Amino acid sequence: MKTIRTPLLGTVAMGLALTASAASAETIRFWTIEEQPERLARQQAMADAFEEESGHTVEVIPVTESELGTRATAAYAAGDMPDVIYHPLSYALPWAEAGILDPDAAMDVIEDLGGATFAPGALAMAEFDGGYASVPADGWTQMILYRSDLFDEAGLEPPTSYANVEAAIEALHNPPDMYGFVAATKVDESFMSQVLEHVFLANGVSPVGPDGFAELDEAATTEVLEFYKTLADASPPGDLYWDQSRTLYFSGNAAMVIWSPFILDELAGLRDSAPPTINDDPTSAELASMTGIVTNFAGPSNPDGAAWAAINMLGITGDASTDAAIEFVEYSMDQGYLETLAIAPEGKFPVRRGTDEDPEMFVTEWAKLPVGVDRTAPLGDLYPQEMIDEIVAGLDVAQRWGAEEGQLALASKMINSQAVNRIVREYIDGGIDASEAVAQMNEELGALQ
Repeated sequence: MKTIRTPLLGTVAMGLALTASAASAETIRFWTIEEQPERLARQQAMADAFEEESGHTVEVIPVTESELGTRATAAYAAGDMPDVIYHPLSYALPWAEAGILDPDAAMDVIEDLGGATFAPGALAMAEFDGGYASVPADGWTQMILYRSDLFDEAGLEPPTSYANVEAAIEALHNPPDMYGFVAATKVDESFMSQVLEHVFLANGVSPVGPDGFAELDEAATTEVLEFYKTLADASPPGDLYWDQSRTLYFSGNAAMVIWSPFILDELAGLRDSAPPTINDDPTSAELASMTGIVTNFAGPSNPDGAAWAAINMLGITGDASTDAAIEFVEYSMDQGYLETLAIAPEGKFPVRRGTDEDPEMFVTEWAKLPVGVDRTAPLGDLYPQEMIDEIVAGLDVAQRWGAEEGQLALASKMINSQAVNRIVREYIDGGIDASEAVAQMNEELGALQ
């Protein structure tokens, strides 16, 4: 006999489906260090869109980054962890080892989305025990900004190596009209720590190995020290950090600086509080048009070079409603990914390049997102495609001390001690020679295990 589906039966079936859906809906607690009001609003909008699609509610909870470690440890001890945490790279491996994060859940997300769609360098930094501690979400790579117009006029190669940087300094350094470089020399600034780690990595030098502290190779470290002294000698005198390097580059008095990509909107005249002063128009993009960037550069002992990257991740906790948390992270890295990146496109490069069907989709769309404060424009309108390609390519080869070796916690302790900053400064000031500097770094860093 033929079964007739009546409107009443259809209504009953729909009601049962809705009841089942409501029963399976979860409330996800999401901790985020992006706590500025406009950034929270974007995250909430993405969470609301996810709720509409999935039925799961997301409670977006801001947490100050400097308090994140303490709060996570306390919440873990109390059995009151959130489901998902947006966190810096430095927490990924220690939290996975402590049981705060669920590596199996992170592995599920990456496999579902397709590991080949992620930047290899960022993914490598998340590796843990044959899988992944957390899901790389976004990041930025430190860069050498250089006056490409002056390089072209002088027939110089881009500053992709110690040797090329030194050649450019030799050709362009003419103070006070033009400094060849503006090095970071202020010991108590994290800016100097970041720049130095990049320069050390470029020559393949790291103070950590798989078992903890690894003694610095004297020959390779001496190359680093001599190179950094060249940078310092081509810089103005004094205690220099990000402020002076930006000011001198913006005024047209520096040929090269190392900076984060957060300079890119300012460089193009989009921020009134930090305008280019190379001409009389603080809104001009002229300096941006004369600037090139390098993210990966190499020392003589490491011809492949390295890029220094800051990576943020989406971690699923060990106490999470796992299935719902996985759904939320996958949504954040797929349908909601551009909303995530739009929080600050100049500092949130797409760690996930695209999908299996469209491998460059997120890179292409990211370049269309507006940047700036007082005025806005897409990065793709401000900079040529080859520069956009260089910006995101740094994440393919990105490195950090201790990431590959599973020693990020120890490396962070070494960096925060500022011993490397202090000893390098003493060397470039002529207080000690290279051999003494290497010996002092080995002694002080070795004591931090």
